Amino acid sequence: MPPKRKRRRGFGRVRKLPSGRYQVRYPGPDGILRPADRTFATVADADIWLARKRVEIEEGRWLDPEHGQTTVEDWGARWLASVSPQLKAKTQASYRSLITSRINPVLGDRELSSLRPITIAEWVAQMKTAGLSPSRIRQAYRVLSQITASAVDNGLIAVTPCRGVRLPRMPQTEPHILTPVEASRVVRNAKPPHDLMIALLAFAGLRVGEAFALRRSDVDLAHGRIVVDENLAEANGALVFDTPKSHQKRTLTLAPSLVKRLAAYLEALPGGADALLFPNTQGQPLRYNQWRKAYFDPAVSAAGLSDVTPHDLRASHGTWVADRYGVMTAAHRLGHSNASVTTRHYARPVAGRDSEMAEASDVWFEGHDESGRAREGHDDGPRDGEESPPAR
Repeated sequence: MPPKRKRRRGFGRVRKLPSGRYQVRYPGPDGILRPADRTFATVADADIWLARKRVEIEEGRWLDPEHGQTTVEDWGARWLASVSPQLKAKTQASYRSLITSRINPVLGDRELSSLRPITIAEWVAQMKTAGLSPSRIRQAYRVLSQITASAVDNGLIAVTPCRGVRLPRMPQTEPHILTPVEASRVVRNAKPPHDLMIALLAFAGLRVGEAFALRRSDVDLAHGRIVVDENLAEANGALVFDTPKSHQKRTLTLAPSLVKRLAAYLEALPGGADALLFPNTQGQPLRYNQWRKAYFDPAVSAAGLSDVTPHDLRASHGTWVADRYGVMTAAHRLGHSNASVTTRHYARPVAGRDSEMAEASDVWFEGHDESGRAREGHDDGPRDGEESPPAR
């Protein structure tokens, strides 16, 4: 009886190791033979793996395993360099800080292909144990998610490990919504010219950085308007002028009384069109922490208020405008491209409105009988001596 001929495989190679397990090698799209990432107990298991790998290559889903060996630190640096031109200076600094202080020390030496959701969950747990705030943890996770998503998009790994990870909840904090009277008290108790700037926060809805960046050329006294096209931010201790958040340039009409005060202030303001409206005593841009400690917080205390931030004045303005003129108008005043941002973060119910609506509902209800017809004195029908309007 002739000996059995050895079956020739159409794809890949299988050989038995001294341990009794089977090793697989397969040709990639470039023709280079590569070993499987594991060994197999039987020839049948090895053949099944080879068949799946062949389909993966034929369908264009194959990833070069060497690419997955790129470390998190190396790919993170490459990713940051690619996105930095589109980021604001403050965002760039924040991303770089998170990568340097939170991501690289723990995950930087790891290969991208070695990361699993449990790896990321353990990293998040470590940060929580170390006492990091929920906000900081979520920021770090968001940056790592962008890094790994970019690795997927570029064919380094098949799926991102940043999935199914439970993050710490953010504490629910509500802005302190002031009444217009309370906001006016803060303005009156602030030292000039900071009273004028605080008025712009409360009655024009400016961000603090936008108020810090205002220049003489941004004020249009003839039409009673200001143009908001710059924002002053701090990035790693350095002051940076940039476009407003979300790059939303806007023109705001001001209250006539506020325009009048601005006009008087501009008459005595030195410098040309590029001169800052509110510089510090040395003529340099203001820094938030110093300004708040020296001028804003004392004005709040003198007004008999507490727990009020500059951002609360902006939120208060958004609430007043949304309550009376609608969310879309408030979104424009605040510089939001999407009104949902306004309702989610700024517009809040105004005290007493629910009672007012109940009274209005009572009038509506009492104005109709059980048949649904308007009662006498409440209908819109013709009065004596008037003709009925033609049917439409």
